[in-house]
Amino acid sequence: MKAGYDILIVGGGPAGALAARTAAEKGYSVLLVEKRPAIGAPVRCAEGIGKEALTEFTDPDERWISAELRGAEIVAPDGTTMRLESDMAGSKVGYIIDRKVFDRDLVWQAADAGAEVSVKTRATAPIMAGGAVKGAVLDVCGSMVNVDADIVIAADGVESKFSRWCGIDTTVPVREIMSGCQYLMTDIDIDPTVTAFYLGNEVAPEGYLWVFPKGERSANVGIGISGKKSGQGHRAKDYLDRFVSSHFPGGKTIECIVGGVSVCEPLPCTVADGLMITGDAARVVDPLTGGGIYNSMFTGKLAAEVAEKAISKGDFSKEKLMPYDEGWRNSKMGQTIARNYQIKEYLIKLSDEKLNAIIQSASKMNLKDFSTLSLIKELMKRNPRLVVELAALKASLR
Repeated sequence: MKAGYDILIVGGGPAGALAARTAAEKGYSVLLVEKRPAIGAPVRCAEGIGKEALTEFTDPDERWISAELRGAEIVAPDGTTMRLESDMAGSKVGYIIDRKVFDRDLVWQAADAGAEVSVKTRATAPIMAGGAVKGAVLDVCGSMVNVDADIVIAADGVESKFSRWCGIDTTVPVREIMSGCQYLMTDIDIDPTVTAFYLGNEVAPEGYLWVFPKGERSANVGIGISGKKSGQGHRAKDYLDRFVSSHFPGGKTIECIVGGVSVCEPLPCTVADGLMITGDAARVVDPLTGGGIYNSMFTGKLAAEVAEKAISKGDFSKEKLMPYDEGWRNSKMGQTIARNYQIKEYLIKLSDEKLNAIIQSASKMNLKDFSTLSLIKELMKRNPRLVVELAALKASLR
């Protein structure tokens, strides 16, 4: 480990890995640090990503493809099922990956490109000078080291401690933290080519429950509920256990993970002097689905591209790094986050009765032009009682 680098990246997930690989490929000196002793573990993800989204950044590898999907099902509180085939389901159809192998592969790609990688290395404080971030104090397996950097990219996940230490307010309201629990289960009866999403206030209040296949008789079975709904006897795990007992009584749980996911709007600004914030740390998780793999890779790559221009000019100011913030916000990804936040805010307020009515109507539709707005328009025709509410949602998405 050297005393200084062009770019220091805090966090070895998909955002950090793409930033490291992109910057190293451009010839810059890069250090990627990961606080855990191994890349990719523990897994805190349902592990789904769309095919097109994945291939934008890397070629699929059978070593980390657990399942290839052909459809998705949305199940209403009353059991009504809406089936989305592959041409309609978008990012919900694609691959279920093995994050333990996938994340390591991305970091190996970064290392092959020339980036240095240091695991069991925790950033404990930023190095500041004149209000600008100039590197970080690192705990490397118990030894404290100061590392200078022209630019630091914070990719340290939902906790986002590094950004907070740099003076960025990363607070997420409790109501916009999804409290999650997931089991990796085997010996269960599922369709191995279809993801399933279960809705309803009795199933997953202000959230949803998912079954993501990982083989013929295996799946990630998980749940995310609003943080404000979580409490004694009403934890995410309690809801998940009830579902598993009912749907997979003979199943075997071989792994359990718990954690939180932000489903809020992104940070008001994701850059500061000498700093860019990416992935979950920037709060760019899809607020509707809680998915974040693609958004992390997108922001990680973009951060490195903007860093290249800043370094070539020798200017690491917030103003010079703003094209990163503006770039992802104005992208299709950024627009989707803004749209899905509005949809999420609408859906979490619905009663089970209204959810049933919407899914019952949607399940009978055969829309050639399948889009959010076309779906809302059709639902308004079929549900006169929901016209006012749907019209308000439609207006918010324009």
